[in-house]
Amino acid sequence: MRVLAAVDKFRGTATAAQVAASIGHACWENGHECIELPIADGGEGTLEVLGGPNRTNRVTNPLGQPVNAQWRLSRDLAVIEMARASGLSLVGGKANNDVIAASTIGTGELIDTALNDGAKRIIVCVGGSATVDGGLGAIRAIKSAARLRGVEFLVACDVRAKFTDAAKLFGAQKGATPAQIEFLTSRLHALVQTYKDEFGIDVSEIEGAGAAGGLAGGLAALGAKLVPGFDIVADEVGLHEHINNCDMVITGEGFLDEESFNGKVVGGVQQLAMKAGKPVFVICGDAQSDQRSRIEAISLVESFGQEAAMEQTLTCIEKAAREILAKN
Repeated sequence: MRVLAAVDKFRGTATAAQVAASIGHACWENGHECIELPIADGGEGTLEVLGGPNRTNRVTNPLGQPVNAQWRLSRDLAVIEMARASGLSLVGGKANNDVIAASTIGTGELIDTALNDGAKRIIVCVGGSATVDGGLGAIRAIKSAARLRGVEFLVACDVRAKFTDAAKLFGAQKGATPAQIEFLTSRLHALVQTYKDEFGIDVSEIEGAGAAGGLAGGLAALGAKLVPGFDIVADEVGLHEHINNCDMVITGEGFLDEESFNGKVVGGVQQLAMKAGKPVFVICGDAQSDQRSRIEAISLVESFGQEAAMEQTLTCIEKAAREILAKN
């Protein structure tokens, strides 16, 4: 049997590549072929899935300090993960963040560098940001936005939020107080008009424009096309072909909830597998009980306990894969 392990990361415990390898090991031990295919949804981890970084540039972090940001340039394709330049982790989390001052300048600097280095296709992966600046910092850091007209410019979004909702939906997780969220929302509304005046683009109604604190909308004002991150990754790694050529699909992620079926890896893989008539299963760290009926799932916490699921994640994933194989 040929098994496809098309999996996301288990945040904080295992990368997507490690999860796929654990499922692969279980398959090979049981005499089955396994295609190990790490997948991402456009947020953190997408750069690794699309080949990993091969370049490093010194740019400006969200609070104005220098940071070495990794990115990828292969042939004429640049892959930039905004969290590497403008991520919340770079400032020590929300407790240390100044969400009013936090800027996407560093992401713009990476885009500018990619253009200088000859990129003809640019994918910006958004997610994990410290910022709610509507992408203004990034826009101002790109020295000649006109150069983007001759480039295929894509933003891999992992949410569908509107531009002016970015602060309300995500401000608190970046450290914003209720008063700051109100201020940031007003600032985003003002930016809508700024972008209309400067670029002739109304970002207020673009689905996904609120991703990464409105960075997606700012880049859309420069002509970027906002695309669900899962779709971009699926196309780049040939997921459709792999599903058509396998007998069974095992997907996975750290926590199975309603969002898992809304533009994320598990739901996307399930949809493609069902369309191709292939059985699909999910291994997850834990799961909301009301989502268990939507896909055949093994929860590591339920099967092996909280401690084992956290401390011996890869071993538990391998055991769960063996259980799926034994039943099928």
